[in-house]
Amino acid sequence: MSEGYEQSPSPSDVGFNIVSRRNVIIGAAAVAGAGLLAACGDDKNSSSTTPAASDTTVAGGTDTTAAGGTDTTAAPSGDAVTVGINEAAGSKAYDGAKAGLDATGVAYKGNFVDHNSFQDNITSYLQQPDDLFTWFAGYRMRFFADKGLAGDISSVWDNLPDFTEGFKTAATGNDGKQYLVPTSYYPWAVHYRKSLFAEKGYTVPTNKEELLALATQMQADGLVPFAYANDGKWPVQGTFDILNMRLNGYQFHVDLLAGKEDWTGEKVKNVFAVWTSLLPFHQENPNGRTWQEAATALENKEAGMYYLGTFVSSNSTDQAYLDDLDFFNFPELDAAIGSDALDAPIDGFMMAGKPKNEEGAKAMLTAIGGLDFITAANDVNPSAVPANDKFDVSTLNAIQKKSAELVGSAKNIAQFLDRDTSPDFVSNVISDAFANFHADPTTIDSILNDIETQKSQYL
Repeated sequence: MSEGYEQSPSPSDVGFNIVSRRNVIIGAAAVAGAGLLAACGDDKNSSSTTPAASDTTVAGGTDTTAAGGTDTTAAPSGDAVTVGINEAAGSKAYDGAKAGLDATGVAYKGNFVDHNSFQDNITSYLQQPDDLFTWFAGYRMRFFADKGLAGDISSVWDNLPDFTEGFKTAATGNDGKQYLVPTSYYPWAVHYRKSLFAEKGYTVPTNKEELLALATQMQADGLVPFAYANDGKWPVQGTFDILNMRLNGYQFHVDLLAGKEDWTGEKVKNVFAVWTSLLPFHQENPNGRTWQEAATALENKEAGMYYLGTFVSSNSTDQAYLDDLDFFNFPELDAAIGSDALDAPIDGFMMAGKPKNEEGAKAMLTAIGGLDFITAANDVNPSAVPANDKFDVSTLNAIQKKSAELVGSAKNIAQFLDRDTSPDFVSNVISDAFANFHADPTTIDSILNDIETQKSQYL
């Protein structure tokens, strides 16, 4: 079991396995009605080291880097746009990011850093940042925009016709200006094996009663209804997100994470009461289990369902299993609330508050928002659903296709708990609180009291 808190995966950091490539006709991927929450508080990340760089210099899309990341033909100062990228050199995500940046045709110098190091050191990094850097929608984007550490790119959005209004909303700061060019996203949903459901006669549940009946039947059939894990202390945050949105609605959820609602109130206590009632349908002792181990239980038909991001497919290379894998939206728990909200983290690129090459940075952002970038990146690493509305959907694999449909039908999109509130609040308070809850669910009141007492330090 991991001792410390780890961040939830970025869309580009975990990949879909190719379930199948076939022609599909679907509507454009949309993020409808993505809401805003207020950024309030200080980022107290005090890390003092800047991420180590693996530099790549590209002029006009031609790689000029020697093996090992040594810059051999750096462009004259001011000519190349510098780009900070949260992908480690040599990874599939790195290959995809590089392919996309190369396709823009804009000269750039890439600073490739592994995902967690980039996030852990983001505060010190932003004191002397690259012209552009990869980041996320949600609280974390708006926080840096409010602090002046991210640059206004509203003029870039004047030249980005290939995004829905929902994506523009997700890219908008508290001041109404845009600060992010989205690249990709993935939803969280309930995964299952089609063959198991067919064999047992199970049907996809749409409400609480049907879900409980299905879980009870799975137990009678010798299955664990839900695979479950919390190693790294981030996976169960997704379960909290969906329970809170299903029981209290999207607006309450984002207000709670923004510090506007009381963690000791009856609404939150009800979430934990329902959560406690559902735990017997989940694998026991999740704190010591990785999400990959839980995914293996689903693959082996030891568990009937698994609520996780669609990157769950990346845990296997068995094509028969991948062809058999499917998912459905988490059912409604309250008919008055419905089931039209979900987590779907969005990745993208932002500009530094004071870039050295603002003109070049905006030119590259415009190109990043175009088809050449996302097509090239997706061809190499189809790890999530491209955000560009004009992307050729006939090239989507089956999981990407259904992901686009699910997100396109949602009215409200959350970014995942550790992106929708202060990262320090999550790492110093929430991650341990949720782990403690799973260790002993009878301590809910004291856990919620501790969260409410400590939140003022971060929000």
